[in-house]
Amino acid sequence: MPNKVKTILVSQPEPKVENSPYFELQQKHKVKIDFRPFIHVEGVSAKDIRQQKIDLANYTAIILTSKNAVDHFFRVAEEMRYKIPEGLKYFCQSEAIAFYLQKYVVYRKRKIYVGQKDFVDMSPLIKKYKDEKFLLPASDQLNADAPQTLNNLKVDWTVGTFYKTVMSDLSDLADVYYDVLAFFSPTGIKSLFKNFPDFQQNETRIAVFGVSVQKEAEAHGLRVDIMAPTPEAPSMTMAIEKYISKVNKEK
Repeated sequence: MPNKVKTILVSQPEPKVENSPYFELQQKHKVKIDFRPFIHVEGVSAKDIRQQKIDLANYTAIILTSKNAVDHFFRVAEEMRYKIPEGLKYFCQSEAIAFYLQKYVVYRKRKIYVGQKDFVDMSPLIKKYKDEKFLLPASDQLNADAPQTLNNLKVDWTVGTFYKTVMSDLSDLADVYYDVLAFFSPTGIKSLFKNFPDFQQNETRIAVFGVSVQKEAEAHGLRVDIMAPTPEAPSMTMAIEKYISKVNKEK
């Protein structure tokens, strides 16, 4: 039977909310949970955006798929000294992104359209305004569903790499051992092996969120012990808790 779980490393920033399920998990099962992003985001310079042949003045609508996209669109606009017109339309993938937009614009004065959750959910909204010129500020690791959806809608759109996902330096963790490592992106797995090329899994349990992360882990020869989302465990914390309840009880 696997060893008891006492320590967990989550490869994401520490949650800012007090009632995070990770803190509940920590208290309930008396485990130690540390947070450390294995990847981070770096902005692309205005000069690089120009080299991508992107002139912000050419677009009448912006498609925003994440809070990072919001931050970096407005950062680039500022760097380019581009005064954003009041008539610019904002298509936000989710309510959370639309809400975050208030950090930069006065809501009631702007044209903001909100999707349900997935990129494809914005299709009816985009279709309704199909004569706009759309800009999609994105990372260098854009999901395939965005270009596919926009091409299917036959709209005039351009993608711009406004920020990049970069592997973090984890050298200070070299001699630190955790019972569980939790991953949320394929790049997180790549970062582990870039930092520790000789990483041996041994007794370490690997927890992954999503099929693409599972595939990346297995491609690197890792054994995936904890999988989310599943019907019984739709979140990472629930999947870890289910696993802990089983192995910690049986010891």
